Amino acid sequence: MRVAEQPFRFVTAAYLTRICNQKATTLAELSRGLEECSDASIFYHTFQSLGRHHFLTEGFSNDFAQWVLASCNRPILAEKLASLDIRDYLSLVELRNDLHRLVDDYCQAYPAIAAQVTFEPFYFCESIEVTVPLEMEARTLEEFCGGLKVLSNASFEYHFIASRLRLHLRTNDFSFWLENELGLPRLAKRANQVDIYTNTLESGRAKLLAMAEQELNR
Repeated sequence: MRVAEQPFRFVTAAYLTRICNQKATTLAELSRGLEECSDASIFYHTFQSLGRHHFLTEGFSNDFAQWVLASCNRPILAEKLASLDIRDYLSLVELRNDLHRLVDDYCQAYPAIAAQVTFEPFYFCESIEVTVPLEMEARTLEEFCGGLKVLSNASFEYHFIASRLRLHLRTNDFSFWLENELGLPRLAKRANQVDIYTNTLESGRAKLLAMAEQELNR
């Protein structure tokens, strides 16, 4: 059994939510807000909202799309915003630009609709991340499986979803370690293909654990 030179150190994260001074009562104001809000706000309403809404089976997982659907009653724009896959983004700047482009294009195409006051305002919030190292680490695939078995949803979200921005790679902490430290590129690729939109955090962790245990028993 291969032993990693650098262990996988499990970390959990808590997020403090702060309500900003910005709000939107029209689509035009949402467009301006997307230009001016902090990166932390973009993270909160996209990456972080996916974790908050992981248990939902209806609606959209990013807050902007959900608001455009529920408060503006603009399903076409909502679907376009929801179609942006956060797995494709390595920086919040790129994600912000695409979000703003979609809303701004819609506002220019339908100026009367863009000026209509919505049912409820959108309040921009931002997320402040606080990380806490756990008393768990893994040097072997067996120890990695043991850690996954007791891992919280918050820790799984940190390592599997938010990690893309930290690594600036289209991968996650688990896959990166499995490939580079244990020399398991096939398992790393399969792990990275676990769909974060069709799985809950719990079922995503369970799938990753099943894959790792299958590899362990080969």
